[in-house]
Amino acid sequence: MEFKEAMKQRRAVNYFDPTKEVTDAKIKEIIETASLAPSGFNLQPWNLIVVKDNAKKEILRKVAWNQAKITEAPVVLIVLADLEGWKKGNIGFEKDFAESVKAGIMKQEQYDWFTGATASLYGISSDRIMAFACKNTGFFCMSLMLAAKNAGLDSHPMDGFDIDSVKKAFNIPDQYWVPLLLAIGHFDKSKTLFPAKWRKSYNEIVVNFNDTR
Repeated sequence: MEFKEAMKQRRAVNYFDPTKEVTDAKIKEIIETASLAPSGFNLQPWNLIVVKDNAKKEILRKVAWNQAKITEAPVVLIVLADLEGWKKGNIGFEKDFAESVKAGIMKQEQYDWFTGATASLYGISSDRIMAFACKNTGFFCMSLMLAAKNAGLDSHPMDGFDIDSVKKAFNIPDQYWVPLLLAIGHFDKSKTLFPAKWRKSYNEIVVNFNDTR
């Protein structure tokens, strides 16, 4: 599918066909495609919990505003943003640096510079830490939705859930924020797909706060 067509066809669908499964191989393909998303210093501070088990989906639905699409969709991803992904000692952080050295992008003697740079950019305040984790994970989430559409699937990102209850139910450590849940499956064609919603125009998007005219 052409990129522009995938952008046009991607929709946050409200109804999934519970009779149509999504294979583990297809989910793996989508996740691996989405993993090509960019991130600051290539730190990739994202993880996923893949929920396919019906009993676990029922648990998730109870703490997510009782949204039917959680149990109707064959797969729901709990998206995790690693608040410590910028930090020395973090598994992803250390692998990122090691792989950069292996690829010749960095030198081992730059390790102290690398740790200082990420700490000064991302670790200086709680706001910066949250922005780092959610901004980069947001790149990954958008890529997941486009990868799903490219694979012939539909999706719906969800904000409506009790984050503390989700973390408790799935034993999610404190170092992770849960920015969204993402349902993936096939649109239920017996339902009505609403028209595409309005989008800001070019002139509404582009601003100039220094224009004194």
